[in-house]
This record gives sequence, structure tokens and C-alpha cells, in this order.
Amino acid sequence: MIDALLAPFQFAFMQRAFVAALIVGTLCSVIGTYVVLRKLSFIGDGLAHASFAGIVVAYLRGFDYYIGAAIVAVLTALGIGYVNRRGLVSLDTAIGVLFTAAFALGVFLMSRLPNYSVDLQSFLFGNILAVSRGDLELILTLALAVCVCLTLLYRPLLYTSFDPVVAQASGIRAGFIEYALLVLLALTIIISLEAVGIVLVAALLVTPPAAAYQLTRRFTRMIVLSGCIGATCGVVGLYASYYLHAASGATIVLLATLVFFTAMGYRILILNRQRG
Repeated sequence: MIDALLAPFQFAFMQRAFVAALIVGTLCSVIGTYVVLRKLSFIGDGLAHASFAGIVVAYLRGFDYYIGAAIVAVLTALGIGYVNRRGLVSLDTAIGVLFTAAFALGVFLMSRLPNYSVDLQSFLFGNILAVSRGDLELILTLALAVCVCLTLLYRPLLYTSFDPVVAQASGIRAGFIEYALLVLLALTIIISLEAVGIVLVAALLVTPPAAAYQLTRRFTRMIVLSGCIGATCGVVGLYASYYLHAASGATIVLLATLVFFTAMGYRILILNRQRG
């Protein structure tokens, strides 16, 4: 029985996958707390899809996929912030215009390849079992960099998330903080590409924080609880996918969704008891 439970850990690729799932699940959920509080849920999906253009360009030019995806994702994030802060269009409109344009560019370039059945489509759905040692080192390095930045910007991010006008009046450079969050969000998406892919990364950015929001309204507790939910869903979801012979990224997201609805049900139950 114990041997069967420990079976996944005997493979080196599964060990790397578990570490990647832990890192990605935690990081997405932590930074996703700001995404949920700022009502930016659509932006995660937008930046994830925009990065596809960078992946295709990187393939065409023969350089690292992560570099291409990072460049396009960061440029798209900055473009969204610029257009929105200039007041030209609303935030959701800026996201919709820029991310669809970038994603369409990627599809356009890929369609012009003589044989575009290359393994670019794995980035759409991810393949955490294919994470190499080099990929893991890159994921860990970028994750640590993002975590350090989030720690340094914790207080400004907190203030601008709840009341950007008061934060600006208090001397906090709200514009800079907004651009910084967008860049960190873009990097987090790049970190998550190999694990869960473009299509599912937005779910990890939103679902665990949304579940945590059902259980607490205190920001510190929410960010810790969100990270714990994301980490648990990442590891347990990967573990379950091994025995279910299912896609790892999809299993992780579905487990996070189950946790969300469980948390929502618990909150409804508590509210009904308080009213009764």
C-alpha cells in the first residue's frame, strides 16, 4: 500500500514536476490575491494568451521560448497599463484589444510555417511532466525574484489595491506600483507556462485567491491561505493525475475549482447560521 502511494516519487521527472507544481501553485495564488482584489481577473488570461506570440517568434528566430514569451508578455502588460492610465479606454477594453492582437499575431506567424505541427501547442495546455532540470532552475530563479519584489512592494501594493487615490496622496507612486504589478504578473505567467500552459494559468491566478476570499476578509490571512490552497492543489492535483492518467494541468485547475466551490458553500452555510 505504502509502495503504491510513493510510486510517483521514484521517477526523476515526477520529482521535478512536484517541485514545479509547488512553486507555480504557490506563486500564482499569492500574486493572484492582488489580481482578485483589484478586479483584474481578465488580465491573467490576456497576458497568458499574448505570450503565445513571443513563443512563436522565439521559435522562428531560434532562441529560448521563455525569453520570447517574457518579452511579449511584459510589453503587453506595460501597453495595457499605459493605455488605461492615459484614460483612452477602460482597462478591460485595453486588455481585450492588446491580448487578442498579440495572440492573433502568434497564430498568424505559426500558420505561415511550412509545417506548423511543431510542439508549440504544448504551451497552450502545459506539460509539467516534461519540466527539465534547467527549466526547474529557471522557474525557481524567476519565482524567487518575483517573491523578493512582492515582499519589497508589499505595503505599496496593499495600499494601492484598496484605495489608490489615498495611496497617491500619501506619497506612494501609484502609477509605478501598477506597472510593477503588471510586470510581475507577466513574469509569473511565464514561470507557469511549462506547468499548466497558457489556457489554464489564468485559473490558477484567480481560483485559489477567490477561494481564500470566501474564507477571510483580512488581507494577510487571505494571501497566506491563497498560497496554501494553490500549493496544495498543485501537488495533490499532480499526484491525482498520475493515478487517473489525466492531464496534470487540467487536474490541478479542476481541484482548485472544487476547493473554491467548497469554500463558497462553507461561507453560505456560515452566513445562513448567522442570519438564523
